[in-house]
Amino acid sequence: MDAARRHPRILCLAITFFLGGALRAEEELLIYDNDWNIPGSYIEQNALMPLLASGHIRVLACTSVTGDCWRDEGTANLLRYLEVIGRPDIPVYNGAVFPLVNTRERMRRWEETYGYVFWKGAWNDPAKFPKSHPDDPYRINPPLDRMPLIKAADGTAADFLIKAVHEHPHQITIFVGGPLTNVALAIALDPEFAGLAKRLVFFGGALGQLSDGDADGFHSDFDVIFDPEAAHIVLAAHWAKIISVADVSNDFYLDKELMKRIREHPSPASNYLEQNSTIGLPLWAEVATSIVADPTLVTKSFEVTMDVDIDHGINYGRTVIGPVNARPRFGVSDVTVIKAIEGKRFIDQLVQAVQTDLRPKS
Repeated sequence: MDAARRHPRILCLAITFFLGGALRAEEELLIYDNDWNIPGSYIEQNALMPLLASGHIRVLACTSVTGDCWRDEGTANLLRYLEVIGRPDIPVYNGAVFPLVNTRERMRRWEETYGYVFWKGAWNDPAKFPKSHPDDPYRINPPLDRMPLIKAADGTAADFLIKAVHEHPHQITIFVGGPLTNVALAIALDPEFAGLAKRLVFFGGALGQLSDGDADGFHSDFDVIFDPEAAHIVLAAHWAKIISVADVSNDFYLDKELMKRIREHPSPASNYLEQNSTIGLPLWAEVATSIVADPTLVTKSFEVTMDVDIDHGINYGRTVIGPVNARPRFGVSDVTVIKAIEGKRFIDQLVQAVQTDLRPKS
């Protein structure tokens, strides 16, 4: 200490070294699994920005699954997005092309009996959604500017997920913004997988669903509805922590005023958002990733036990919940359901994140 008093620079260096080590120790590792969308709809690629601009989250990789669009189409658009924002170094692994059990024909027969499902993702009717190709899973509508130059990494999403948690036990947050097929496959392949993750954060488990096949009710929890069996498997596994983000995300929209704010300081991400996204849709994934990047945004949450109905009746794909002390429980792991966040601070942080230029400085 005497030496430090005589040499203030030594003390400053010591403090800097200590704080630097602390910051490095707090770095969070994350894998982002998603059904990456195509231009002209909801551009979920934009939800990467709160993570990449956070300064404390390292995205190890992105993984791709069929949901809102077919897997290969989503992968192509994600790869192009990573090129545009200056992060082509983030590997992308292809995952499942089809749900575990559900099919387009099964969904059609369900509709005949129980009611209309507005959003069917990759199975959308081309008459209503012209870019859809439900019977051609490997067709790719190219990004608006050009196809990406970078390619998907070798190997499957499930294999990478397993490998990653074994290399970094209890350190990796797995964030799922689409159907849970890839994670369910990883659980089936490796019984240790779920227990080796730090936590699972998923966009699904909406509790505000309606019970009569209403369009908005089914649309709000599409990620579970598209592959109910996968969600059931995932919720039945032993996780250290599960966080569900769904209903709260419907409270925030990409409107003209927000787009105007974002465009005040243009960046590659903001340009991409303006050129590819649709004004008027909720900020579904942006809310979820912002909560991962800054958990202090949450103002209301509660604990439940959760499962998904996989009987092929009217409630097929419905989330069911109960109190954590219920006997029998719906699921093995407790699930934290996010119900409210600080809206203004979320929007302010989102604007700043999308305006961030991630390209290497020359």
